[in-house]
Amino acid sequence: MGCAEYEPTWRAMQRFTDERGPETPDELWLLEHPPVFTLGMNADPAHLLGSGDIPVVRIDRGGQVTYHGPGQLLAYPLVDLRRAGLGVRDLVTALEVAVIRYVAGLGIDAATRSGAPGVYVGAAKLASVGIRVRRGASYHGLALNVNMDLGPFGRINPCGYEGLAMTQLALLGKPRSVREAAEGFAPVLLGALAEKRHVES
Repeated sequence: MGCAEYEPTWRAMQRFTDERGPETPDELWLLEHPPVFTLGMNADPAHLLGSGDIPVVRIDRGGQVTYHGPGQLLAYPLVDLRRAGLGVRDLVTALEVAVIRYVAGLGIDAATRSGAPGVYVGAAKLASVGIRVRRGASYHGLALNVNMDLGPFGRINPCGYEGLAMTQLALLGKPRSVREAAEGFAPVLLGALAEKRHVES
């Protein structure tokens, strides 16, 4: 979907979720955003150290504060969880597993952390997860750092963790293009979601 402003995209996800019916096909939106800080519903503003000229949007996902910007792949699965027989944890796990499998194929060893959603390479965070479920369906999703300016993460405590280091695929010598990352990641994510559906059924 290219580079799209954050707030209109968020509102479009809400509309899609509110207007979908029992037969509405699920969708996966892949895109980038211009620079923006987003705060979850219960985020502590103290974790936003200084936004400067970057806009701040308080939104309806879980989690604390994060940064989105060009060079970061956003994957938003709009899934009817009730129809799919999936729980919130199943969706979060599928997102994390998909990142781990995708980067493993690039020769990168990544993992999750207990109590800290997302995917990490060593001590540094590579991907963040935050979702919302409304009317039994999901929106928001995953942010995978590909080839972006990581500087704005220094203006926040990422995901509420002071001093958390961030990394990206470009620093790990892998795809530098968001489009290339999207083309490689999407089928892995769809496979992980299908696998969860199979397990649940």
